[in-house]
Amino acid sequence: MQNAIQPVGNSVLSVSSLNRQVRDCLESAFPLTWVSGEISNLTYAASGHVYFSLKDANAQVRCVMWRSRAQVLGWRLENGQKIEARVLVSFYEPRGEFQLNVEAIRRAGQGDLFERFLQLKAKLENEGIFAVDRKKALPSFPRCLAIVTSPQAAALRDVLTTLHRRAPHVAITLFPTPVQGEGASAKIAEAIAQAANSDCDAIILCRGGGSIEDLWAFNEESVARAINASAIPVISGVGHETDFTIADFAADLRAPTPTAAAELASPDRDALLDRLTQLENHLGRRIDRTLSDQLQRLDWLATRLVHPAERIRQRQRETETLGSRLHHALRRQTEHCAVRLQSLGLRHASARPRPEKLAEGIAHLQYRLSRQSQWAISQYSGKLNSLGSSLTQLDPHAVLSRGYTLAIDSDGRAIRDASRLSSGDLLKLRFASGSAEATVNQVVAGPEAD
Repeated sequence: MQNAIQPVGNSVLSVSSLNRQVRDCLESAFPLTWVSGEISNLTYAASGHVYFSLKDANAQVRCVMWRSRAQVLGWRLENGQKIEARVLVSFYEPRGEFQLNVEAIRRAGQGDLFERFLQLKAKLENEGIFAVDRKKALPSFPRCLAIVTSPQAAALRDVLTTLHRRAPHVAITLFPTPVQGEGASAKIAEAIAQAANSDCDAIILCRGGGSIEDLWAFNEESVARAINASAIPVISGVGHETDFTIADFAADLRAPTPTAAAELASPDRDALLDRLTQLENHLGRRIDRTLSDQLQRLDWLATRLVHPAERIRQRQRETETLGSRLHHALRRQTEHCAVRLQSLGLRHASARPRPEKLAEGIAHLQYRLSRQSQWAISQYSGKLNSLGSSLTQLDPHAVLSRGYTLAIDSDGRAIRDASRLSSGDLLKLRFASGSAEATVNQVVAGPEAD
């Protein structure tokens, strides 16, 4: 019995591994497919994800639509709705639950129309008709607004009521056109073209809510191209907030409702009046402040304003004062120059040479020079005689005169030591009178010095 319950291959799978393999098998076995049924147990989570069950008479299955997909749905799901969902069969591993991951949803019975809607939307989007950089800005203060809708549409009354309340001064031109039925799209496109060629500043394209069949005229390519060709901005206010049409994507601005379109197209008259009142009050305060400043400046300038005669008298007094100051300055300058000239005269007189005094000075200097010269000559004569006596005593000729002889070798050097001589050396002998040559026959060395 134990062998019967062992897993194949004797391997034991964890719950996580088993659920993962189940999920892989389901997702690989079932491609994206459309499933129809009725919504029940609908829950919009705080995260933005949508959870619900899809059921028929005999079965039901759990479904989840992630936030990224739910945000572009364009309408709100409700319990009991019949829908067709494009799903991926999956398996939620943490709880081991079979579920469907919903990629797209359309109302039941509208599959063909929804497919046509998606195909046209993709085509026009690829052409760049929905590009943001092609959107035109709305005029801030329009003078005339064009309304393209049916005269019998309830949305027209809402738009007119809103415009009259917000901007009764704005002119309104209605371009009537059927908004549903056969041939409505062509007439809507024609009305948009007429409005674009008028003197209006913006176009409001509006219609009340309805099913996808009722709004289909606004999903035609001709309407989208007419909106794109308009030289003035187009505001789309078609259906309710959850309704999306091709015209909404092609328009320069999409409004959730016709009433909202009228509000977006028209400035709020009351708000403008309030703003004008604020600006008027601000301008009045600025004017009052400016006038006050200028009056103060005028008073200040008035205090500086002087009568010409008084100004002349002031200038005369200033001129007299300056003349008096100049006179005193010239007198002080003259006195200073006179004193300086007198001082220079005295210095010049004292610096002038006097010949008689110079002659006396020269005679005195000559006397001092004569006395100094005589004394110097006497001093140097005695020193010269003393040096002469010393030189006479050192004269070798005086020694030779006393009988001594000077022996000189062949190199001209005087011989003072006999040990320097050798037998046969030639010597020159100098006497007090005359000289002679001699040859050394024998050398006798003297005693060594102690």
